[in-house]
Amino acid sequence: MTVQLATPTARPAGRWQRALTVARPQRVGVVRSVVGLTVEVTGLPLAVGDLVDIDAGGWTVGAEVVGLGRDSSRCMPLGPVDGLRIGAPARSTGHPLTIGVGQGLLGRVLDGLGRPIDGKGPLRVEDSVPVTAQAPSALERARVDQPLSLGVRVLDTLVTAGRGQRLGLFAGSGVGKSSLLSMIARGTDATVNVIALVGERGREVREFLEDDLGPEGLARSVVVVATSDEPPVVRLRAAFTATRVAEYFRDQGTDVVLMMDSLTRAAMAQREIGLSVGEPPATRGYPPSTFSMLAQLLERAGTGSTGSVTGIYTVLVDGDDHNEPIADAARSILDGHVVLDRKLAVTGHFPSVDAIASISRVASRVTTAEQRAAATALRSVLAARRQAQDLIDVGAYVAGSNPRVDAAVAHADAIDAFLRQDVADTVDAEQSWGHLSALVAGMGVMS
Repeated sequence: MTVQLATPTARPAGRWQRALTVARPQRVGVVRSVVGLTVEVTGLPLAVGDLVDIDAGGWTVGAEVVGLGRDSSRCMPLGPVDGLRIGAPARSTGHPLTIGVGQGLLGRVLDGLGRPIDGKGPLRVEDSVPVTAQAPSALERARVDQPLSLGVRVLDTLVTAGRGQRLGLFAGSGVGKSSLLSMIARGTDATVNVIALVGERGREVREFLEDDLGPEGLARSVVVVATSDEPPVVRLRAAFTATRVAEYFRDQGTDVVLMMDSLTRAAMAQREIGLSVGEPPATRGYPPSTFSMLAQLLERAGTGSTGSVTGIYTVLVDGDDHNEPIADAARSILDGHVVLDRKLAVTGHFPSVDAIASISRVASRVTTAEQRAAATALRSVLAARRQAQDLIDVGAYVAGSNPRVDAAVAHADAIDAFLRQDVADTVDAEQSWGHLSALVAGMGVMS
């Protein structure tokens, strides 16, 4: 008789492996210095992007490795550094920052590291993924050839967006960027919204969630928040966390709108990090890594092999200077820009979109010939009115000199009513195009 020996099952082997892992000696480093925003750790084999847990005497401070020296690593804390001291033990987690993703994120509010802060309990996630990822290959991206309704009349007609486009909202402070984003969040026909509030005032977050976004907008949104008092690495990671969440939904074949307020504050966080680790300041104090970070972040939005991420990024222009470094760099990467005008905002004109200065680089691919003709006709009337505005103001303009100026003056109220829209109103794109066609037909300026 042959006796067969029982072979061990995978389950005991798994337990043995886990036991060996737990029993393996753990390498512990120490804090060598704490200067400004950086903590220098020695004694650990770390890689850029790894997370480190530092004992602060009663609690643990997380930190991310942002620079490497010959025998030490420079880390940026993810929280307060109170209690840190020279010689404090530091342990590597062995991996970079990861976040949970899944359909359970809808309707939730997360911090910059992907943790829930809305008091609704733990997240229901389907997978854990690193925050960093590669942008889709240029040849694997689907073409942007389908329009995306944003629910804002002036944008849907005069600055038409496409699914997978990246659009910038350029404005100074207090001109209505956040309110315009809330209109888009409620009115877009995209399936999912991912909203990143980077460097916002803490007071404004709850107001945005409850008043601007509302329960209807929040139900199909994921909101990532990093307020201005957060460490710079958390503010920067909030931008990448929101982008990674949007990428997850895109990979499921979903059309996503990613809204970030603001891209400028993410760039400022990168400037703080770069200067802290010794990068040389370049244009207006921004180190070179800031501009490469912008390209890496913005290129991750767009179309994929399936689904799309339409990126809408607010750019806070310094002193209303639309040629300052971050605005100029962002404009060169984005597929279009919407300019918000302070002169319109102070007169109560909302949304304060300067239609003549705004442009969508994909509009010709996502609109029909009739739609483009109507949009061009209204733009020409607005441009003619602007050129003759000084003469009109002083009463020197002679009626009949320019048919388009005549049309602008005669139909000023109708044009103004078309360009204005209450923050609580949403209008689908078909209604907006019908309104525009009727307007230009009534002015008699169609060529």
